[in-house]
Amino acid sequence: MVTMVWAQARGGVIGDGRDMPWHIPEDLTFFKQATLGRPVVMGRTTWDSIPERFRPLPGRRNIVCTRDPGWSAEGAERAGSVEAALEAAGPDAAVMGGGQVYAAALEFAQECLVTEIDAEAPGTVRAPDLGVEAPGAPWELVEVGDWITDPRSRVEGYDDDDTIRHRHTVWRRREH
Repeated sequence: MVTMVWAQARGGVIGDGRDMPWHIPEDLTFFKQATLGRPVVMGRTTWDSIPERFRPLPGRRNIVCTRDPGWSAEGAERAGSVEAALEAAGPDAAVMGGGQVYAAALEFAQECLVTEIDAEAPGTVRAPDLGVEAPGAPWELVEVGDWITDPRSRVEGYDDDDTIRHRHTVWRRREH
């Protein structure tokens, strides 16, 4: 099953095109658990945003989508398109962004693991719109976790003593 994994602030913000405007340690643990042992598909900007000491993501096959035919990086496989990356990854791919990759992969995904961050965050890159949960909508919200607060969490534009909460949700493509 192709799964897309992302965290989003209010308004669907997932980043600014270079980085995520937050640091939520518990969500990083959730992401690791959701992707470990699976091929991960990401865009070149997402690859570049990962600190070098964490690249490639360990315990995962790292497939990077880029239009640059000469691009290469140790521990990563290059794919010229999202479709090629998903084909190379096989049926258990985990798509991890960024915005253009999510948009192109949405039609192939069966599941979205979305962390909702209860905060406004700066950024111009938005998550895919899964639509409202309504009869006939392509996506169904099947699980909503409890709100989690972690005093180590930080969101750009908030003071260090502000309490930031988040929760994990699971969306699945409806069968028609």
